[in-house]
Amino acid sequence: MQAPLPLPLSTPNRNLVRLTIVRGITWTGFLIGVVIGIAGLGFALDIPAVIAVMALMSLINIGTWWRLGRPWAVTHGEYLAHLLADMVGLTLLFYLIGGSTNPFIGYYLVPVTIAAATLPWRHAWAVAAAGMAGYSFLMFFYHPVPQLGMPHAESWINLHTLGMWLNFALSAGLVTFFIYKMARALRNREQSLSRTRESALRNEQVLAVATQAAGTAHELGTPLSTMAVLLSEMREDASDNAQLRKDIDLLREQVDICKARLRHLVDNADRRRMANAEVRDAKEWLNSVVQRWLVLRPDVDHRLEISERRGQPKLAVDATLDQALTNLLNNAADANPNDIAIHMEWNTEEVVIDIRDHGPGVALSIADQLGDTFVSTKSKGLGIGLFLTHATINRFGGGVSLYNHPQGGTLTEVSLPRSDTSA
Repeated sequence: MQAPLPLPLSTPNRNLVRLTIVRGITWTGFLIGVVIGIAGLGFALDIPAVIAVMALMSLINIGTWWRLGRPWAVTHGEYLAHLLADMVGLTLLFYLIGGSTNPFIGYYLVPVTIAAATLPWRHAWAVAAAGMAGYSFLMFFYHPVPQLGMPHAESWINLHTLGMWLNFALSAGLVTFFIYKMARALRNREQSLSRTRESALRNEQVLAVATQAAGTAHELGTPLSTMAVLLSEMREDASDNAQLRKDIDLLREQVDICKARLRHLVDNADRRRMANAEVRDAKEWLNSVVQRWLVLRPDVDHRLEISERRGQPKLAVDATLDQALTNLLNNAADANPNDIAIHMEWNTEEVVIDIRDHGPGVALSIADQLGDTFVSTKSKGLGIGLFLTHATINRFGGGVSLYNHPQGGTLTEVSLPRSDTSA
């Protein structure tokens, strides 16, 4: 099977883009300097030869831009060839303009520095050797320019010293720019790799939990059926005790809910079905989730508030997202079942659901770890529910944030991207 094409803007390609920009800036500066030297300082140069060298480097730059538009990976060998071409161009130009007496001869350091920052050891030394060879050649062979020689004491302006200063400023600026860009690119790549590793670890943990959940779902079917049968028999035996029959009916209702949830879990195990999310009205979806949650937690006291803004926001949802929001509601109820405030609002991009409880809040020592590892806010919790909730909401492109409310308790903020474009 054919290998996939590399990304046109991978790190080596970006390095070549920056080198092309540096080359354009450099040779534009050289052109301005040559014009000033000829028109203002009376340099006697072989103008056709100088123009030919600059035209050659311009063609190389134009060809490089064209090549960067193609989906080809930049290899170390190709990058080395570009730097060596720069060395040859510099040597030809300096040969025509004073050789080693040219104050800009130190610009040889720029390609050497770029090579040291971006290429393997052997390639970097090849560029350094080319620079040394060019500089050594220009010490003996060049077209002299009298104005670039060492000045006499009575000269009112020291062109050599001024040129060395300008060369240092240009070289320092370009080297700093390029090294900074390279360092930032490396940092960004490290961060991207770190996020990828964290995502892979989270997926492995989710898969492990899902495997255990599937096995547990099958194993719990039998004891739940046994409990349902026993509760039916106990209800018949308690025909003369109305309060006991009421309690047994409540237990039977809870068992039936557990069995229904297990059947629903098994039915949704089909990956193809799980992959297809349903687009629903966000208000109706939130209402339905809250109503199912109230059946599970009849002891809670809650307030549901929906923003009065215009529009009908829609969300892509499935059973896993229902369960994720239910987990967050259960956490709030476990912290304090009284006066749980649920509020939903939206903007043009996302729907935000806030869940406020009046419990003890989140300990600062574990606040940054919640959702990333199996860390729980409960004394007897395992942290699996919150971990799976984060993973599920992240899979939908959303996020979960937990805050300690200034007036006490925890504020859980859930953000989910809208599946419609209307405001």
